[in-house]
Amino acid sequence: MLLGLTGCENSATAYTVDGSEHAVMLMREQRYFWADEVEQAIVVARLPKCQRRVSIWPGSGDGPVMEVYEAGYRLWALHQGRRWYLASTEKCRVQDWADAPATPPGALVGSFRMRDGEMVFEPVAGAK
Repeated sequence: MLLGLTGCENSATAYTVDGSEHAVMLMREQRYFWADEVEQAIVVARLPKCQRRVSIWPGSGDGPVMEVYEAGYRLWALHQGRRWYLASTEKCRVQDWADAPATPPGALVGSFRMRDGEMVFEPVAGAK
């Protein structure tokens, strides 16, 4: 039975904005080891005023990488593969961004990526 559970992923990784109560998180869950897709969700949190989890398009076991860009006041643009999302801790919303511009809207602050089999957030050097 334990052998059947290996290879499943259940992770939550945060880009911390202003301490532990203000963050944008990527949650990933692979329910069955034979599943090719990994369910994903973005959580925006600015406690105590905001905490919301929104499911996004599935990923794969190796990612793909999700880049995080500044896009405004308490607003971030998230780019993963062909998809873009907007995440706001001011309005406590996450949404698909179907009409994203050809170039990112702001500075890259970091990316969610797999490292040694674990999902991590890697900040850009010098990013706040």
